[in-house]
Amino acid sequence: MTIPGIASRVINRILDIKPIANVAKHQARQMMINRAERIGVPWRDTVAKLQEIDWSSRLEAVQNAELTYPDYYLRSFHAYDRGNLCWEAALEVDVAAKAVHSRLWPDAGADGDRRLRQTYHQIVSEQLSIAPQDILDIGCSTGLSTFLLQEAYPDANITGLDLCPYFLSVAQYNAEQRQSEGTAPLRWIHAPGEDTGLPDESFDRVSVCLVCHELPQSATRKLLHEVRRLLRPQGHLTFMDMNPRSEVYAKMPPYILTLLKSTEPYLDEYFSLDLAAAMVDAGFASPYVQFNTVRHRTLIAQRLE
Repeated sequence: MTIPGIASRVINRILDIKPIANVAKHQARQMMINRAERIGVPWRDTVAKLQEIDWSSRLEAVQNAELTYPDYYLRSFHAYDRGNLCWEAALEVDVAAKAVHSRLWPDAGADGDRRLRQTYHQIVSEQLSIAPQDILDIGCSTGLSTFLLQEAYPDANITGLDLCPYFLSVAQYNAEQRQSEGTAPLRWIHAPGEDTGLPDESFDRVSVCLVCHELPQSATRKLLHEVRRLLRPQGHLTFMDMNPRSEVYAKMPPYILTLLKSTEPYLDEYFSLDLAAAMVDAGFASPYVQFNTVRHRTLIAQRLE
């Protein structure tokens, strides 16, 4: 299933008109801010406090200054003109995630994002009984997915990788606030998921959580091949993202769909990709698939020899 074809094509043409697209992005952003405040997430105050921090040393510590960003990453998305390549995006990730996922369950509220990620880890733990020793979290953002991996596998060596150095700076700050005894320190890598530069067969598990709906199909396919290279024999790719088969998207009102697509330029490509087939093409066994919310799915695929 894909987002309804005619409606999607009409909306794409509307969003090709830049003034209209700008209005839609502004409306989408305001809707998220207002929703966050209604559920008790102080978006404006939280961001204001983060803006007071001197981020320069953390940015210098994580940034690969020689990295060349792929063209797909230079587009406007998530209502930011510079996409993820700005401090505004990095400082708003955590509050935005809480707002976006607050309606997954009737009583979710501010805890919806954490509950979503916990459903993912619950499914994975039920299917994979052996705890991994080395884990890579691709698209780790500010550490939302990485910290839950650390909670699930406190004895593992965990690396968070992201293409945005601002996200990684905030991730390092968040890690400092959470530091606890008995857990291995997290490592942060500034690189694209499809070309990590990490050694072959370095990990038992690679997690890709809420990433690929933000990628063109070409990048997703390259990422899957890269994951296969990074995994040790018998290693697993675990994946969680939007579920294209969800009726929520098929029945979404045109106005809301317009706002969604104004902030997610690669959504059509993601929804039309046969992800299970792409995993098999990249060298994985046919994946296990389970829907974990009305809008999300989890896939688990083992590397073939």
